[in-house]
Amino acid sequence: MSKDLMVILVNRPGTLADAAEALGQAGINIEGGCGFPSGAEGVFHVLVDDAAGARRALEQAGFEVRAERDVVLLDRLPDQPGTLGAALRRIADAGANVDLLYSAADGRVVLGGEDVEGLRRAAGA
Repeated sequence: MSKDLMVILVNRPGTLADAAEALGQAGINIEGGCGFPSGAEGVFHVLVDDAAGARRALEQAGFEVRAERDVVLLDRLPDQPGTLGAALRRIADAGANVDLLYSAADGRVVLGGEDVEGLRRAAGA
């Protein structure tokens, strides 16, 4: 099962490349990810199959893995207006909250939230 790791980076050139290279050198495939600055830090969410191996590789390279969690992967949505909104509306109407969203390399949508099983049920995943 794929997991999302939240990795803390220094907000400067090269740290995202360093993290991605550490994973690659450990044989960990990055299935998806997103990154953004947060003050002096950078936050890198990365989707991996081998969370333990990814955590080990990142920590050995000097990175802090602040969180690891299960996520829901939505099947690839049709590439047309309104499909993501409709999927998210179903989830919202079921009372599940999404606090993380990004795309996987294969076009699936990665969703995170406190109630992963509620998200999974609502999304039909």
